[in-house]
Amino acid sequence: MNVRHVLVLPDRDAAEEVAREVVDRFGLPEEPQLVREALAGEDDAEDAQWLVVVEDPREGLDPTALDDLAGEYDGWLEAP
Repeated sequence: MNVRHVLVLPDRDAAEEVAREVVDRFGLPEEPQLVREALAGEDDAEDAQWLVVVEDPREGLDPTALDDLAGEYDGWLEAP
């Protein structure tokens, strides 16, 4: 089973930093995918969250550590 963790960040810069940090801290073979998510009802490009999608095929990543990392950038780990 392939587990997928989704970190929610306030902007693209934070998402890019977190993607690099996830690779460095957890030894991932490649950077996670970044996805822009417009907030419901918002057309303004500034009103968007960025998602960092981390694949965890071996289920070896600690969700608490991922949430703590996202929190360093004013983000959070989305509940499964």
